[in-house]
This record gives sequence, C-alpha cells and structure tokens, in this order.
Amino acid sequence: MVRGGLLERLERHGSPPATWHGVPGPVPADAGTAPLPQEEVVRRVQAHILESHPTLLGPVGRSGEGRRRLKAAIQNYIAADKLAAGKGARETLCESVLNEVTGLGPIEPLVQDETITEVMVNGPEEVWVEVEGRLRKASARFRDTEQLMEIIMRAVAPLGRRIDQSSPFVDGRLADGSRLHACIPPVSLKGPMLCVRKFPRRGFTLEDLVRFGTLSEEARKFLHCCVQGRLNILIAGGTGSGKTSTLNALLGALKERSERVVTIEDCAELCPPVENVVALESRPANIEGRGEVTIRTLVRNALRMRPDRLVVGEVRGAEAFDMLQAMNTGHPGSMSTVHANGPEEALKRVEGMALMAPEVPERVVHELVPSAIDVVVFQKRLPGGDRRVTGISLMQRDAAPNTPRLLEVFAASGVQAELRRCPTSLPPWYFDRTGITSDLGA
Repeated sequence: MVRGGLLERLERHGSPPATWHGVPGPVPADAGTAPLPQEEVVRRVQAHILESHPTLLGPVGRSGEGRRRLKAAIQNYIAADKLAAGKGARETLCESVLNEVTGLGPIEPLVQDETITEVMVNGPEEVWVEVEGRLRKASARFRDTEQLMEIIMRAVAPLGRRIDQSSPFVDGRLADGSRLHACIPPVSLKGPMLCVRKFPRRGFTLEDLVRFGTLSEEARKFLHCCVQGRLNILIAGGTGSGKTSTLNALLGALKERSERVVTIEDCAELCPPVENVVALESRPANIEGRGEVTIRTLVRNALRMRPDRLVVGEVRGAEAFDMLQAMNTGHPGSMSTVHANGPEEALKRVEGMALMAPEVPERVVHELVPSAIDVVVFQKRLPGGDRRVTGISLMQRDAAPNTPRLLEVFAASGVQAELRRCPTSLPPWYFDRTGITSDLGA
C-alpha cells in the first residue's frame, strides 16, 4: 500500500529528467537556479528509495536494523545529489524523509517526544498536542490532505484495518503501544482527523500516583488492601481523566501474586506486572462485513480460560452484563472502567448497558449490580490539567435489598481536590473480604 501510494503520487505529478541511477535528480546548488521546494526534494528521495531499496519501505524499514539501513540509504542519496548544503541541513532532510516513508510524517517527532501525551490533527494545517494535561498548538503541518491521508492509510494497514468513505472511522494500536483514532470526510468536515494517544513505556504504580498528587498515601493503602483482598473495582470518570493509568496502577499491586489475569480491551493498553497474563483485543469487521470479534464475545470466551481476575479495559455496551456475571461467579478481584460523571452515575450506566444484552430481565440486572461491584473509584481532570481521584466508595450492602447504594470512604475537597478520609466506619463485609483487622489495613 505504501509503495502504491507513493508511485501514484509520482505519476500524478510527473517525473523530472533523471540524473542519477535513472531517478529524478535536483539541479546542483551552484547552477544559479532557485532552491527546490521541500516537497519536491522529498519526492525525489522517495522515488530513489522506491527504485533502489523497495523492501525497506515495508515492515523491515520500521525495525531497528532496517531503519538504520534505510536512513543510511537516504543520507547517501542526499549527499551524492547535493540536495542539501551542510551537515545539519542534510540531517534534517534525512529525518524528514525517514518520517515520511516509515513514520507519521510531520508529527513523528511529536509522537517520539516523551513530554507529549497526545497528538491531535484537525486537518492538514492544524496540529495540537497535550503537554502536562494542557493543550497547545504545534507548528507541525502536513503539505496537503493527500499527504495526511497517506499517513493514515499507512498507519492502519499493518493493523489489518481499513478506512474509507463507507467506513470513515478507525481505531488501532501502533507498534509502540500508542492508541490511534482517525476519521475522514465526509464525516470529518475539516479534512482527515488523526488522534494519537501515547502511554508511558512503564505502567504507573500506586506509589507513582501518590507522587503525582493523584492519590493520597492513606487512599493508596486502602486501594492496595482492596486489590489484595480481591474486591471487584470499578473506575469511573470522564474522557482523559486517567482511568486507564489508575487501572494499570491497581494491577501493579498484583506483582507479588501468582495469579492468572485476562485483560480484554478495544486497543491493548494495560500491562499487568505478572507473568501469567492473557491479553485479548477486539476486532472490527473486515471489508466484507465479516470477522468482527466484540468485547462481549471476548468476555464470554475469557471465562473459559481459567482466569483468577478478569480485567475489562472499558465497558461500553452489553458486555457489562457478562462482566457483572463474572464478578458474581467465582472471579473476585475483577476490574473495569466506565465513562461517568459521578460514582452513582457510574452504577446507573453499568446497569443501563447491561440491559442492552438481549432477553435480560431488568430485575436480574438490578440485583446483579450491588452484589457484583464492591468499590467505585471516581476521578477527574482538573481545569489546570492535573488528574485527581476525587472519591472512593464502597457498596453499602446493609441498605435496602438489591438496591445499589454507596458509602463514601474518601472524598476530595478544596481547589486542588485534596483526597481526605471521610468520618465513616467501614462496613463489616469489607473486613470479612479483605481479612484485615485495622480500619484501612495500614
């Protein structure tokens, strides 16, 4: 697909006279003519690579050794045909071409920047990045819509996914674990849209969250006891509030336990620090409308894989019913996340999504929720960009039978959303399940 896309562009724009190895060559710098435009220089280097090193434009060129060979070939061609004057200019041009043919083009340096957590492209001329929770406009630009479309097509091709007018959305996971989402016209009115969300190379721990200010030390101890006591935990919050990072941190409390963990996600992001892990990922339908594997299908099959804990990255539909059943049928310590505006709203959302499963009586779902979920963790992203856990609640089972009701254990207060212990006593079932004797297990 990459080769065809570049060749098509060369054919459309036409080929200048060949000067070296039968490929288009630039006018020498001392010929008294104006410098070649950047687009023309990049196109000529691409033409040479297509002819002399076509295999390096595939997956081989994205690996460590293949990328070094490809970079050397580009450097040699740039130097031989004097496409740039000076070592610095040649290196800059080489990186630009390398990013064009193997990476994400103009935004590749942004994706590689460890201080940037998200890159958002709103059409070829508008790029935004998230740094420390705040959005900033970047200077990177695509040459045109065609270049942006080529980058999107190349990014999703190795994933076995497609994007076209009949299916204008696509989700995927890049080789480095980053999550990609793209949307194209006619749905996207400003041109192709691309969003790349990056994740830390090492998953955060609960101690990391305390250091970042996301959690208090007292809340960390409490959540550690909840994980060790095999309580079922639901993490709720808005988009970008840090739910997945907190879920990863909770899984970090398993590192001293030899448990079998099955993770189920749309795009794999979780990295439990245990040896016995089965990671499952859903799959959309192919171009013929076949081969779809839904989250619900994966949850049902995961129950046959002898999991000690079942971890669903995010519940969005009828799979909520199967997750609740798993939590109630011999898989304590399971975890998941859900989009919601508050802890109580999270329970209502889970109940509503569970009712999306066909032929499930409302009464059954209403009884499943309070018996399946033990802990609800709620977090927010503050106006300044900081992410904070603003509430931790336990299910109150001495309330009306089969009625979801939460007991607030930790709550945030103040402008900085400082998490503090509520003056309430923990329910007896918490001590029975966790096996601890003190209030928080400190």
